Amino acid sequence: MKKIGRFFGKFFRHIGLFFDKWLITPITKLLLKIMQIGNGLVKDFDKVSGKKSTLLAVSLLLAFGVFIVIDQESNIMIDQYAEILYNQPVTAVYNEESYVVEGLPKDVDITLIGQRRHIFLAKQSPSKGVSVDLTGLKPGNHKVTLKYTQRLKSLDYKLDPSQITVTIYEKVSDNRNLTYDILHQEDLDTKLYISNVEIDRSDIIIKGAQYKLDKVASVKALLDVNNIPNPKAGVITVKDIPLVAYDNNGKAINVEIVPKTVSANVTITSPSKEIPVKVVPVGNLAFGKSIKSMESSLSKITVYGEADAIEKIEQLEVEIDVKGLDKNKDYNVTLKKPKGITELSSKTMSVKVNIDNSASKEFENISIGAENLADNLKVQALSDEYRTVTVVVQGSEEVINSIQPSDISAYIDLTNYGVGEHEVEVKVTGNDLKLTYTPKTKKIKVRISEK
Repeated sequence: MKKIGRFFGKFFRHIGLFFDKWLITPITKLLLKIMQIGNGLVKDFDKVSGKKSTLLAVSLLLAFGVFIVIDQESNIMIDQYAEILYNQPVTAVYNEESYVVEGLPKDVDITLIGQRRHIFLAKQSPSKGVSVDLTGLKPGNHKVTLKYTQRLKSLDYKLDPSQITVTIYEKVSDNRNLTYDILHQEDLDTKLYISNVEIDRSDIIIKGAQYKLDKVASVKALLDVNNIPNPKAGVITVKDIPLVAYDNNGKAINVEIVPKTVSANVTITSPSKEIPVKVVPVGNLAFGKSIKSMESSLSKITVYGEADAIEKIEQLEVEIDVKGLDKNKDYNVTLKKPKGITELSSKTMSVKVNIDNSASKEFENISIGAENLADNLKVQALSDEYRTVTVVVQGSEEVINSIQPSDISAYIDLTNYGVGEHEVEVKVTGNDLKLTYTPKTKKIKVRISEK
């Protein structure tokens, strides 16, 4: 304890010597010089000021005052700090039922200036935030000042921006029909299909500035497939479907919509149909070769999709490229979904093609039919030789011998043909796609007349 006492005694003696040397003595000398210059002052003042104790007290007071001022100024200079509060929301006060305000920023940045401890306290304490009072302002353009309310008065603050120009419009309303769009339909199970959406209301109210309401071309309920709970075949009720207004270009328009959301009954179906698979060889085989047989891993397949597409489709055609083929070959084919079909029961199939030497055979007196003739017209061959045609069938001899004349069809396509005499190309098809069919008569002459 004695050592500690001696330490503090030396410490305070050094402080006293420091103040005596650098503050008290210089100030005392300064006062003595002033007193020497002011010898003509009043004798009473001379007596008081001439006392050593008086000079010492005055010097101490002046030194203490100078010390306090310098200390405060240095603290202010050293502890001065600034911090930016980003994206502070702006609240506007006005009659929202009667007016629409444009030009208001959603948020601003606030720079707080002051001592660190004050800024820390300001961030912890509640604040009324940034606001602008538009009460009483009429429709038109107005330059207004943003205000920031902070309980700590020891801080300065700056807003960016601090002043803004707003435009006030009278709020009007209008009725509009409501339609819907289905979003992310590709995320729905490919075996399912949304066949109907029944919204709980057919019209809504839009509110806003007149010029914006004039731009609204449609209001749609955006049904997101990802928001349908556990989608499966049946009727599912979906709530809180958001509404969005669009212009003629499909751009969203910011207007008030009443109500903001709707509900809908969504009908999900799973239309399907089993259809035959037809393998179609494409291209010419090597010279003198023909297809003897085509063995596929699938003869039938189930298709899923839109009801209309399911109803129209009769078979699934699968093309294989046989160009230049001169020997047996196995194909692995990835199946393609026809238009309107969303899923196939199988995605791939295999086809084994067996090659044979080519032979040919003629089938005579194949009747020539007419297709795609307008309903109000009729057609007649100009001579008996144009009523039938001889067809040369090429392919594997075994396959050729298995077909009948009734398996061959000859026809002329009268699409876009009108009244008059015409020379038209003869086309031939057959039930067996492993064979090729060629008419010996390439064109015939016909007369088209009105019924």
